Amino acid sequence: MDAQRPSAGPTVSTDHIELLRRWVLGLLVLGLVGTVTELILLSHYEQPMQLVPVVLIAIALAVVVWHVMRHDAASLHALQVVMALFVLAGFAGVVAHFHGSAEFQIDLNPEMSTWELVEKVMRAKAPPVLAPGMMLQFGLLGLAYAYSDSRYWARVQRHFGFLLRKE
Repeated sequence: MDAQRPSAGPTVSTDHIELLRRWVLGLLVLGLVGTVTELILLSHYEQPMQLVPVVLIAIALAVVVWHVMRHDAASLHALQVVMALFVLAGFAGVVAHFHGSAEFQIDLNPEMSTWELVEKVMRAKAPPVLAPGMMLQFGLLGLAYAYSDSRYWARVQRHFGFLLRKE
């Protein structure tokens, strides 16, 4: 992109990208700490499935600390794996919350139509159906951070450059 502006040079672009990457990582950490605090305060650990986001967040925070301290390819790859797990956990969590709320609503009124059930489930406050979407957002934010690393793209170019070359 900056190749069209020779006066700016690639270092300006790289500096801006690195600054944005640090902000993204900071936002990720802030969100993770806030979310795990809320989950603990809400006792979101009473059933084994409820521990999934708490454990994933603890692992993610440990991997982020590792990555900040070492800043190597292994920590970056670990971050990619954990963030992919966040995306999966987000989808699975929405399904689990929907299912749990639907069971409760059906127990209250087994005669309701499918549309009434969906409407009640989506409006229910406990469990909040879309709350696990935060895990999905954190996963995507972490993946955006990881995949914007220039070392990642250099590795891709080194291993798969033959696919990227224009002839």
